[in-house]
Amino acid sequence: MEQLMRDFFLFLSKNKTLTKLAKKYGLRFGASRFVAGETIEQAVKVIKQLNKKGLAVTVDYLGEFVDNEKEANEMANHCIEAIQAIGREKLNSQLSLKMTSMGLDISDDLVMKNMRRILETAKEHGVFVTIDMEDYSRCQKTLDIFKQLKTEYDNVGTVLQAYLYRTAADIEDLKDYHPNLRLVKGAYKESPEVAFPDKKDVDENFKKIIKMHLLNGNYTAVATHDDAIIEYTKQLVKEYNIPNSQFEFQMLYGIRPERQEQLVREGYTMRVYVPYGTDWYGYFMRRLAERPANVAFVLKGIFRK
Repeated sequence: MEQLMRDFFLFLSKNKTLTKLAKKYGLRFGASRFVAGETIEQAVKVIKQLNKKGLAVTVDYLGEFVDNEKEANEMANHCIEAIQAIGREKLNSQLSLKMTSMGLDISDDLVMKNMRRILETAKEHGVFVTIDMEDYSRCQKTLDIFKQLKTEYDNVGTVLQAYLYRTAADIEDLKDYHPNLRLVKGAYKESPEVAFPDKKDVDENFKKIIKMHLLNGNYTAVATHDDAIIEYTKQLVKEYNIPNSQFEFQMLYGIRPERQEQLVREGYTMRVYVPYGTDWYGYFMRRLAERPANVAFVLKGIFRK
């Protein structure tokens, strides 16, 4: 049943008509639990509240289905606007982005031009930028671009997904770049030819890549809501005397906020992934697919209105 629901919400997340409707009708139906508003001003208010609680942030302007140069340039402008707001308001926040929103599927020239514009502005304001990993078909291209940008900029990192068979090899391949990596389980529907189909194998691989990357001496963001993975990381850093300054935990805005604050109290860096923007629908559906408990929360919200 759970797998059925997951597939259903992943299917909905790719529906362009529903995406258009969502844009038109705004952040209703419980999405505001997971999305910090439609404008950077609204997002700034949320980031300030989180910073006050000792939580660090990475902010993401949501965009799906960018298929022309004009839209890609507009998306890059939104990222630049967010970086300027972080600098102006002196927020404890980084920026996350998807390269498909910057023109990855349109042309190499376009995506590189937009990435360099963003990273130049981020460098001026002392803001770190993480390139989100998308589906498997874009994995290699994303890593190739990351490697190129890493030779030009220090303030850029990327994401690796534990459910892919290739990830341990990617950690090895990237280690000489001393990358700051966010490690995640992975939220896209992938074929068993490229990804572990069983959760227990994904979890084992997650632990393996966390250990590899930390022992390579590189900065590691462990992005998970899973207590078993959090505990594993705590024990690992204790065992190998890895300082708290070499890693952090990351969770999504609106999911397990009490656990997030508890990790801060325990002395860990805890970063919250805060998305905003009008194009929130696909992101929202993927969150519902990941955790059926979120569906119950949203339904309650709808019927309360």
